[in-house]
Amino acid sequence: MNAARAAIAAAAVAVALALQVSFFPHLAWDGIVPNLVLLVVVGAALARGPQFAAVLGFAAGLALDLAPPADHVAGRWALALVVVGYVAGRVRRDARPTPGTVLATVAASSFVGTSVFALSGLLLQDPVMGIPELLEVVLVGVLWDVLLTPLVLPPVMAMFRHLEPDRTLA
Repeated sequence: MNAARAAIAAAAVAVALALQVSFFPHLAWDGIVPNLVLLVVVGAALARGPQFAAVLGFAAGLALDLAPPADHVAGRWALALVVVGYVAGRVRRDARPTPGTVLATVAASSFVGTSVFALSGLLLQDPVMGIPELLEVVLVGVLWDVLLTPLVLPPVMAMFRHLEPDRTLA
């Protein structure tokens, strides 16, 4: 990974994290906000592939775990976003994804990431929530992320493609 790509990725995660913890809580739906950091990781995965996205997912997840209000055991989002980055990056083959593929990837990634986070909390008893509450959190999280996909993913993917275009794509 070159230094410019790492710096741009860190800046994208920082902006997404700042918006997620400062602006979107005012628009929360039943206390659930969209996961902009997850969308940045998915955008990186679709543009750069699974290896880059898994590393970015770990760093972004750790930042999300430590950002206020850090009310859970650190490492849960890091684990979830590593999985998301790798799985979403596997969707990327050697062609640009279609809008339908992007939307389906975001929905699946949001479901997987939020589920991994919720299930790890259930296993660690942190915080103690019942299964119905967890299902509501997962479903509302997926809905939020899918609704914001057209606004977030195109510029994020274009940024990662522009930074270092694929050599295999014409």
